[in-house]
Amino acid sequence: MARPSVMVTHRWPAPVEARLSESFNAVFNTSDRPLSPAEIREALTTYDAVLPTVTDRISAEALDVRTSKAKILANYGVGYSHICEDAARNLGLTVTNTPDVLSECTADLAMTLLLMSARRAGEGERELRSGNWTGWRPTHLMGTKVSGKTLGIVGFGRIGQEMARRARHGFGMQILVQNRSRVAPDILAQCDATQVDTLEDLLPQCDFLSLHCPGGGANRHLIDARKLDLMKPDAILINTARGEVVDELALIQALIFETIGGAALDVFEGEPSINPDLMQCDNLVLLPHLGSATKEAREAMGFRVLENLTDFFEGREPRDRVI
Repeated sequence: MARPSVMVTHRWPAPVEARLSESFNAVFNTSDRPLSPAEIREALTTYDAVLPTVTDRISAEALDVRTSKAKILANYGVGYSHICEDAARNLGLTVTNTPDVLSECTADLAMTLLLMSARRAGEGERELRSGNWTGWRPTHLMGTKVSGKTLGIVGFGRIGQEMARRARHGFGMQILVQNRSRVAPDILAQCDATQVDTLEDLLPQCDFLSLHCPGGGANRHLIDARKLDLMKPDAILINTARGEVVDELALIQALIFETIGGAALDVFEGEPSINPDLMQCDNLVLLPHLGSATKEAREAMGFRVLENLTDFFEGREPRDRVI
């Protein structure tokens, strides 16, 4: 039997690409740029599977084909809000993701952002590199202590729980959780965490707020001007979830007028395009979507896609089916 043909929309780690080529007739997008809707439509009608990432906008327009040769979108990443669910269902597409394998590394990155923003590390590095540092002095770039402070976590899935472990057991932080469903008491007990019923109840209590909830329409601008107004004036917002969860215009206003203490972002609303006003906020740390960017995590994500593909084409239910 001929091997299934697959279109890989970006370059993947070399060991994963090698395994893909062994198991499938794999074609790679060597330009490593997001495909246009027209290119996605062509891939759907040409290949047995399409393997997208979060930067590929699999919109209703991209899925507007009469019939699809491809029967599965095996997504490289946990989030799949970039895939139009209704259109995928209408085409009868199976959609899978890659949970579990990137949770620790993404939580590491969230903790990195928290520490950088608390200790004004981005400002300090910019000052050094520009040659403007004049030496140690008692009031220079004073940040805020992290140990013992209160961390609010929005979304207490795998990544949120890993973040809580680092904050509680590494820094003795008090953990408050807001989640759309009730969290099992034994899960909360692992980090002495307390679940708070609403975001409005959570925000005024937090010194730091870390977002780990899904993206998509339901959570678009979950953190808006009204929510930012509920935060402490010295509180810091960390987002490693999805860019659309935060209203960036409202955040820019809060940072410029210093109604919150600062923010740290790894994801953005229109990425890779960044609102230029964000660049003017010194009390903001910016990273280019590095949450899972470790050799270990990125390879594990690719091999998880391979597992899902293999199960699908051998007639088994893929373990990570989300649609």
